[in-house]
Amino acid sequence: MSYYFGLIGEYLKNYIKTRMTYRADFWVEVISDLLFQVTNLIFIFVIFMHTDSLGGWSQSEVVFVYGFFMVPFGIFSCFVNLWGFSERYIVKGEMDRVMTRPAHNLFQIFLENVDPPALVGSIIGIVIMAVSGAQLDVAFEWWTIPALIILTISAVAIYTGIYTALTSLSFYSDAPTGILPLMYNVQGYGRYPVTIYNRAIQVLLTWIMPFAFVGVYPASLFLEREEMRNMAFLTPLMGAIFFAIGLTAWNYGVRRYRGAGS
Repeated sequence: MSYYFGLIGEYLKNYIKTRMTYRADFWVEVISDLLFQVTNLIFIFVIFMHTDSLGGWSQSEVVFVYGFFMVPFGIFSCFVNLWGFSERYIVKGEMDRVMTRPAHNLFQIFLENVDPPALVGSIIGIVIMAVSGAQLDVAFEWWTIPALIILTISAVAIYTGIYTALTSLSFYSDAPTGILPLMYNVQGYGRYPVTIYNRAIQVLLTWIMPFAFVGVYPASLFLEREEMRNMAFLTPLMGAIFFAIGLTAWNYGVRRYRGAGS
């Protein structure tokens, strides 16, 4: 473990050195990410200009769910950036370089594409939760912080599992990443109450592509929504299952990989 923690430190040092050279790029990335999040938040406010509730959820509750959604998504975007994997590591052959090193290949790829500015989104998410929670008089209990940490880690595991499994398709084709933008759009449904969707979409977001577990279900625990409380407790289990699926799919794909010249 000390070896891997040491690698994290070294990669972050290299990232800082790079960003110190191109500081403007760092701030442009931070500002663009903030504008994107603000746009999504404004969209929620626009919706509630035309209705008092959304599937039985008030504006402050939906905003709270969105705030929670931002926390694991920011962490995931920082440490699990697989967007350009196929072009960089398969087409250009950089996977060969990764495979010659002693650290686990997936861990190396995560660190090579780390994106710390994305953590700003997580910080904003916590602020949104605090503000909307105060408006809703959400009680701050002794278990609030531990539950937030556990549910956030579980949600990140769900994200990681799904996207790792999809990225592993790159080992079977040179251009499979077309499905990733689709999943990126689907995950956005998790920031809204699943009760506003039809039954088929609810099943999809709960058991097949469980993005409801990265937003509305875990957030319902803090909002004391009794109808979803049991689903919130399933979040760690779903995180473990989908992370295992993603890692298994990745390892199978790596075993199939024969190098850039094959």
